[in-house]
Amino acid sequence: MTNPDGAADTGILDRVDRLYEFEREPVSADRFESPRHFAAVFAGEHVAGTEFVIGALFVSWGVGARDLIVGLIVGNLLAVLSWTFICAPLAVETRLTLYWYLRRIAGPIMTAIYNLMNAVLFCVLAGTMITVSASAIRIPLGIPSQVRWYPQNVQFVLVVCGVGAVVVTVAILGFHRLAQFSTICVPWMFVMFIAGAVAMLPGLAAGTPEIGSITSWDDLSRLAALRIWVQDPHSQFTFWHVAAFAWICNLAFHLGLSDMAVLRYAPRAWYGIFSACGMYLGHFLAWLCAGVMGGAVAALLNRPLADLDAGEVAWQSLGLSGILCVILAGWATSNPTLYRAGLALQTITPGWPRWLVTLLAGVFTTAVACFPFVFSRLLEFVALFGILLAPMGAIVFAEHRLFPRLGLTRFWSSRRGDIVNVPALICWLAAVGAAVALSATGTLDLFFVAIPIWVATVLVYPVLAAFGGARARPPENPRADRPGEPDAELPPAAPPAPRRNRLWTKSAIAAAFVAALSLAACLVLPFSVYAGGALPLESRLANYYSILAVASTVHLIAAGFWVLKTEG
Repeated sequence: MTNPDGAADTGILDRVDRLYEFEREPVSADRFESPRHFAAVFAGEHVAGTEFVIGALFVSWGVGARDLIVGLIVGNLLAVLSWTFICAPLAVETRLTLYWYLRRIAGPIMTAIYNLMNAVLFCVLAGTMITVSASAIRIPLGIPSQVRWYPQNVQFVLVVCGVGAVVVTVAILGFHRLAQFSTICVPWMFVMFIAGAVAMLPGLAAGTPEIGSITSWDDLSRLAALRIWVQDPHSQFTFWHVAAFAWICNLAFHLGLSDMAVLRYAPRAWYGIFSACGMYLGHFLAWLCAGVMGGAVAALLNRPLADLDAGEVAWQSLGLSGILCVILAGWATSNPTLYRAGLALQTITPGWPRWLVTLLAGVFTTAVACFPFVFSRLLEFVALFGILLAPMGAIVFAEHRLFPRLGLTRFWSSRRGDIVNVPALICWLAAVGAAVALSATGTLDLFFVAIPIWVATVLVYPVLAAFGGARARPPENPRADRPGEPDAELPPAAPPAPRRNRLWTKSAIAAAFVAALSLAACLVLPFSVYAGGALPLESRLANYYSILAVASTVHLIAAGFWVLKTEG
């Protein structure tokens, strides 16, 4: 057998070795991705199974509707602007991952330490999403809830391993396959969030006696009387907390520049605006819908919101389709997260192929996923994630963007042959230390500390670098001047395999039509539950679950066929 390049194909290892992702050099123009793929990747990654829980957490915090909605609008806008004006321009100008570009700024030793920590944190985050997916699968299998930090059931561990195997496989296949996976799943996942919220409105009313008479859309204005939409007078969470959380929950990705790994495939810097698909569909629409679902399920089951996991909320709101939604949402988030972890590790294991590094990272991630301890402290972990990683993004931003304007020399440390950029190391350690101290002493809430620390690092690093030697013109170092070129001592990278564009065929058109029609059916079905009728709510929900599962299955199969038929 021969491959498309005409070379002999010796087996699976030979094929995966050709999965080239520009780990150590700039992305070439023939590998730029389409707007649809960026919209799908951002949307898919930020509609995780945890959205079912995070949306409900706002309710349990006692946040009022006005503070919640306005806070999410403002916070998500700040996040989109950070992606568009900070991360995307650097990614497009360098065409490199943060992990490789950082080596020219911080030196090999500091880069190795940072990238290893980066990879471990990303693996833990991806493991959390795998745990969420497994928590959904456990429900129809009758596996008990995992309430301790360690696994309590062998079947749960087997489920985690199965979910992890899929995540690792997709991550190894590279960015293009990640984008295709999200293209197939994302539209359906958003419909599921809307469907679950609409279908649960009668349950919300039934669980709240004072408004149990809601029977029509005209009565929805009375939802203002619901406990979940009224500000709890004892709540310490305000508009500012919601806005800050929406901004910093992905701080490592935008201001921390980790998403250079994704946006280096963008033809233009303005493609960062596609992050709005993740923020306003995932971190706005999905969180609001999840809040309604969580409140309704808690009311129907007469259980505290804190006792509900993502799988339980999805199961009670959407039936089997909800379980599938949590699984796919967990995959759509953990796939690119593990992909970044593999890229970060590849820069410190340069002689190893990316697929092997990603595979080993995936094994570690799956092992972490067997222990639900991180999931129970997800919000604190996300904040710590940003505090540890974002200051390095501030250092890279300052050197790339501010140094030329201040008359300082880019890559000054590498040009001198330093193995460690001492001013960068001092800034990073000081930023992390200051953030931990401010939070631990109660000076600043954990949600508020990351942004001022990032800004302070951007301002302080050029000053320290100027005293450290950035004002002088070091000897010429061609490799430092051209950071996109791989190191001479590293093995040559395999050339990327050519892509073949496929035309629309009759079967592709038919698949697209079936996918659109079945998706429309998924959106319309929950209104039959809300409209009521002679059947009691339990019977309406049971019928709705069954039909929705069929429509969802048809849609995902047809959408998958359409994407693979038109894109290969």
